[in-house]
Amino acid sequence: MLKIPGYEHGPLVEGGAYLDDPLFWPVHLGTCLRGEDAQRAAFGADWDAAMELYRGLSAERGWPVFSVPLRSGHTIHVAYRNIEGDRGVDYLMHHPAWSAAETFTVDDGHFMGPGMAWSELVSVARQPESEGVADTDARLLLLFPTLGDARLPDDAAAALATALTALTLIEEPADVASMLLENQGQWEAPHWELADDVWINDGGYSYRNPCNAFALPEERLWEISKALNDEK
Repeated sequence: MLKIPGYEHGPLVEGGAYLDDPLFWPVHLGTCLRGEDAQRAAFGADWDAAMELYRGLSAERGWPVFSVPLRSGHTIHVAYRNIEGDRGVDYLMHHPAWSAAETFTVDDGHFMGPGMAWSELVSVARQPESEGVADTDARLLLLFPTLGDARLPDDAAAALATALTALTLIEEPADVASMLLENQGQWEAPHWELADDVWINDGGYSYRNPCNAFALPEERLWEISKALNDEK
């Protein structure tokens, strides 16, 4: 059984086998695919099969976890929290020197986020690692639900469409990429800024907004910012 220090909610299991299923990705991105048009474009005729896959992902007997190692020595864990009546996906970061992992995004009905700017999402996706989730496109889509950024670059849609083309059977990946970027999670896209050498945002639900009472401690904000931006 897998262990994430400080995350003692349920039976964690390795979820890597799901990554080879093209339907996993629209299921994982489901909260960012709002509206009938987005659902139809992402799932097409595979809705029933996708729901069957979701039932496996959300089974209480085993909570799938996907791990994304970073060059800094930190690891991002994506954990499916399969508690009856309180299901969701938790995004945590941990370092061997920490006593417990820190949650930086929560994707559920009581969402908390965003946890990343677009530049950070791309930075993490492009950090080569041989363990955990190593593929660039898989990292981009797996961590996409943490995104919230009011200032997207012009090439964001193309990068996302490329990942969708590589990993899914979506017929019009460019259209779905545009829909995903229009929604960007369950929060309003905030603005990011560099303040005292730390990337922070102004989101009302973000752990990375130091103005929020529930924000991560200053030291953690600094360390997470460095890790996500691949800075020494």
